[in-house]
Amino acid sequence: MEDFEAVLETGGAAAVELAVAALLQRGGKVIPCPNCGEPIIGEYCGVCGQPRETHRRSVVHLLHDLVKDIASFDSRILRTVRALVAKPGELPLAFREGRTQRYVPAVRLYLFVSLLFFLFLSATGIAFVQFDMKIDSFKLTTDAAGNVVQVRGNQRAVMSGFKATPQGNVYIDTGSGGARIPVPLMKADGSATDTITSYPRFFERIGADRPHYSTEQLAALAEARAEILTEAKKANGNRGWLMRTIFTTLTKLETDPAALNGPMMAWIPRILFLLLPLFALLLAAFYRRQRRDFLFVDHMVFSLTAHTFAFVALVAAAILAQMIAGTWVALLTALVLAAYLLLSLKRFYKQNWTKTGLKFVGIAVAYTVFLLTPALAGALVASVLAT
Repeated sequence: MEDFEAVLETGGAAAVELAVAALLQRGGKVIPCPNCGEPIIGEYCGVCGQPRETHRRSVVHLLHDLVKDIASFDSRILRTVRALVAKPGELPLAFREGRTQRYVPAVRLYLFVSLLFFLFLSATGIAFVQFDMKIDSFKLTTDAAGNVVQVRGNQRAVMSGFKATPQGNVYIDTGSGGARIPVPLMKADGSATDTITSYPRFFERIGADRPHYSTEQLAALAEARAEILTEAKKANGNRGWLMRTIFTTLTKLETDPAALNGPMMAWIPRILFLLLPLFALLLAAFYRRQRRDFLFVDHMVFSLTAHTFAFVALVAAAILAQMIAGTWVALLTALVLAAYLLLSLKRFYKQNWTKTGLKFVGIAVAYTVFLLTPALAGALVASVLAT
């Protein structure tokens, strides 16, 4: 085979030389290829395919080429976009079957779409996540059995496992004869207690619907911060450091709900850099019986394509969140991503619907519980520490 390829290469070079000689005898002009140096006969180089005239053309020609490449119905980019959105699993399947020239490579596509996602959020002023603080007021009392009862307005709820002494000191009940674990920050004496909780808002414009606190709420926030700061000064080591970090974060979120958005946007690409191969390993584990047919690189291309579509879905979710409630957007996005993954698994691995459905459930649960959730939690913690 190598000898045959050598003959073809030698024959091709000889044919080019003969054509050049014939062209020169007729008075033709031959120029060297600016890319590879071989003589060009015609409009394109016969060795590397470089066009004869490409250098220093007008801006109009450059814009024309750009529009032609992007808007052409048969362009590589549009074929890739159609396959990514309308044919789940087609791109990794094309890679596995060797149909690589029709589509943009998986790595390049992932980098382009992910960059487009972050540029879109930055250009539109939409935050990936913002945190609003909510002040929750309640009272702790006891019932006849000594159980701690939480009172919010007209609602009363027994706090299971918590009891209180006649003086109102709360402790954790470990069972009959067991040790009592005191809870120093809780007092079941009927006095009002204010707590601060934060809840996230996704894909909303920075500064939009910023919460307005009343005078009483601001006073409660200041009191809560003072309590945290007092506890931080008393505590030593890691606990004191943690309390000071919480104090700093609450102070910033009070005036800027998007304070954690910047650090989160910096950490998400790093998280995905780890999640891509981990998801491929997860696929390899669920399809280990097909390891002779599917190499790890096949699973990796599948992972790249699935995460690329996730970015496309998130861009659509960010746009949709400006028109309808975020809860419905989150639910719709989750359903779309789940359906896409299921159809992609069916097309790429070509198993029946029963096996595909069972593996889809296992992969989705394992990825969400053991990979995605811990990764996002880690990014949140890192963002808090960076503020």
